[in-house]
Amino acid sequence: MDEQLQQLLDKQAISEVIQRYCRTMDWLDEPGQADCYWPDAEVDFGFFAGRADAFVPMVMEHERNAVKRWHLQTGVMIKVDGDKAQAESYGITTGSGGAGGPSTMYGGRYLDDFEKRNGEWRLSKRLYILDWTKTYEDISEVSKLEGGSMHTPNISAAGHELYREM
Repeated sequence: MDEQLQQLLDKQAISEVIQRYCRTMDWLDEPGQADCYWPDAEVDFGFFAGRADAFVPMVMEHERNAVKRWHLQTGVMIKVDGDKAQAESYGITTGSGGAGGPSTMYGGRYLDDFEKRNGEWRLSKRLYILDWTKTYEDISEVSKLEGGSMHTPNISAAGHELYREM
């Protein structure tokens, strides 16, 4: 029973790293994004292949150039083997450059390796595989429901007032 409980705790910790990756990207939390990876982690998105400590500042600069961004990872499968683990998940990401221009949605999958060091799980290797893209018009700014419009905050810089430390 102790081994099964530890497996569940490890899987939960890994799942939280995956969710934190999405959340910190969307809220432009660069330190939080860096904490998802070991600094020496191997990262390969195609447009970038190298260490995480070089990837994070580069990708966060890219994300800051988007008016809106939204990342989701789902269908997560995790296999733990001691202090190492493998995970695979599907991802949907969308971003908008603003000014009424088109938005792009990306669908793909993440092939991840994790390592537990000093009791903490982080990504040690990440490969992203792009499966499809779609361009669409973002009409969220003008979305109306009975009683008013939807909340559409402008998250164009770190430290947004709605961002909560978790």
